[in-house]
Amino acid sequence: MSFFGRRPKRSPTPTGSLSRQNSLTEGDGSNAKPLYLCSPFADAALVNGNFKTIVMLPKYVDVMEWVAVNIYDFYTNLNEFYGCITECCTQSSCPTMSAGSNLNYLWTTPERKQVSLSAPTYIDSVMSSVQNLLEDENVFPTKSGQDFHKESFPVTIKHVYRQFLRIFAHIYHAHFHQILHLRAEPHFNSLFAHFLAFGREYQLLDEKDIRGDPNAPVGVGLLWERWKTSGKLEKGAGEA
Repeated sequence: MSFFGRRPKRSPTPTGSLSRQNSLTEGDGSNAKPLYLCSPFADAALVNGNFKTIVMLPKYVDVMEWVAVNIYDFYTNLNEFYGCITECCTQSSCPTMSAGSNLNYLWTTPERKQVSLSAPTYIDSVMSSVQNLLEDENVFPTKSGQDFHKESFPVTIKHVYRQFLRIFAHIYHAHFHQILHLRAEPHFNSLFAHFLAFGREYQLLDEKDIRGDPNAPVGVGLLWERWKTSGKLEKGAGEA
């Protein structure tokens, strides 16, 4: 049984074209350090402390139920953040699903072909598919007596988590300036730190997904390293 209420609708894909400012520091060209890795932006958060403490499984709660509830919350919150910057993520401003200087994510079709999509089309496809999953009683049961599928549910959730990571990575890479303009970086950083801590705790994310390929690294991989080193995501050596 799941404790889901009304399903939020995904943010619409914009059709207009708006100019956007780059998320790199000004005046340094393509080799500039991303703003999301610069102080004080990189360390802005709603609370101080270790995010691992808030992802631990509560007593008497089924682990699949706990994962399902958090997936729903991540979907809702990420969808709302994307809705705030959707006018700046257009077909013309974001022709690819970029997430690093040399990284563009490809969409896998039902025929298992990889195709390049614009970022808004890619994100809309992700949110549409996840919304359909959330509304599928066979995947996310909401009635008493229904159980999660022990074999297929973890596989489905890992795929969803990987797609959410890609959306986070694109927003940081291409739209962090808009996040700063909204003064929402503490909120967005906290959501992403929570997402990373939860994903690592329940083995929903592999390090290679966060880091990317050495020749095409994920931009937020360095942010993950920064937060991990600072103790925001996991306990340091010697801590109880």
